[in-house]
Amino acid sequence: MKVKLLRYTTDGELLCGAAALTSTRSGSPSDILEKMDPDTAKRIIRRVTGYGHVSVIEHASFTFSIEGVSRAMTHQLVRHRIASFTQQSQRYVTYDTLEKYVTPPSVADKTEAKRIFDETLERISETYKELLKLEIPKEDARFILPNAAKTNIIVTMNARELRHFFNLRCCVRAQWEIREVATEMLKRVKKVVPTLFENAGPSCVKLGYCPEGKMKPSECNVAETKKRFRGL
Repeated sequence: MKVKLLRYTTDGELLCGAAALTSTRSGSPSDILEKMDPDTAKRIIRRVTGYGHVSVIEHASFTFSIEGVSRAMTHQLVRHRIASFTQQSQRYVTYDTLEKYVTPPSVADKTEAKRIFDETLERISETYKELLKLEIPKEDARFILPNAAKTNIIVTMNARELRHFFNLRCCVRAQWEIREVATEMLKRVKKVVPTLFENAGPSCVKLGYCPEGKMKPSECNVAETKKRFRGL
């Protein structure tokens, strides 16, 4: 699995700071942006988002390449609808080797489970290839493919939606693969626009406690989680 930040709003903090002032100042947005400096932008963003007025950070956007992940993961990812997605199509890509599938760590760590998993995927790949030899279209042969099938996807989200995505998907309760993807995405955006993603991560990082209630996993340590994500 690889996560790459392809493009982003390079002056995102200046832009979002200007957006925050636009609602309370008489000047034009272009004039406000022209006069905005980095320190002022950081201060304004912290103050305004601290009030809960997070719509202003929607003006900064980020585009990622997420590579070699499972269809099981992307089925979860595309539920975040305030985003744009372009995914590799199984109508055109052939799945004929074990390298084209994702193996969960829980399976990889157990010899017998890994053997059963690999043998099943090999049978699926052989059946898939036989269907293609029988001139079954790829779009129909793909019906036999499992959630383990690898895919690549381009994702674009604005900063507000990304923060919401991190709240949900960086949490220990999130499925392992999308949690890894979300954490890698967070690492990359914090490097380029840190103010927009201060205290970003699972909900406990901002709230200071786990909001999952009785659903809180026993292995989740809020203090350690906060320390880890603030150190990204």
